[in-house]
Amino acid sequence: MTSEDIINKTINFVKHTLVDAEGGHDWFHTLRVFNNSLLISKNEPVDTFIVSLGALLHDIADSKFNNGDETIGPKIAREFLFKLNVDSTIIEHVINIITHISFKSSLSTDATEKFKSPELDVVQDADRLDAIGAIGIARCFNYGGFKNRALYNPDIKPNLEMTKAEYKASTAPTINHFYEKLLLLKDKMNTKTGKQIAMQRHNYMVDFLDQFYNEWEGIK
Repeated sequence: MTSEDIINKTINFVKHTLVDAEGGHDWFHTLRVFNNSLLISKNEPVDTFIVSLGALLHDIADSKFNNGDETIGPKIAREFLFKLNVDSTIIEHVINIITHISFKSSLSTDATEKFKSPELDVVQDADRLDAIGAIGIARCFNYGGFKNRALYNPDIKPNLEMTKAEYKASTAPTINHFYEKLLLLKDKMNTKTGKQIAMQRHNYMVDFLDQFYNEWEGIK
């Protein structure tokens, strides 16, 4: 089976698996991450096959929708790739990307959660780009609505020193998430291309928040 065949089978598998997923973590999110990964890869010394598989499978079973279980996604991805007879070294690399891509992983102090590779850098940047800018704003409020969270509560301040456990358990208003994650992402980008795109999307979010607060206070 060629690399192209494996990618096509992976696309079909992910489409089918995520058919009923929450709107911010559905197939179209995965497709955007996949496309952005390929764009960033053009300027990075990476294995695009590993990048492609990592991007396509990175949200195959997000722990947020599986009672916080972070093992389900890697397990599903491993079993799928094994059935396609993908080389074991490639499978392990893809599993490491899935395991370490999330923002909450960066909050952990556990040394066993540290893994780095150029391929992870690319997929992580692509995933973070989809969390900011206009689409990032839309996804943020979509998930807040999905969890029935308040839009904003001036009495509940953002927690800027969250641990990984606190981040996973947070029920704070949606606006807080901008300060606890989204506005931090531009400084966490790994690649030159990712940093360039992130700056424009970051500025868009800043403008949005200015407008939001003006409207909240009834300012013209």
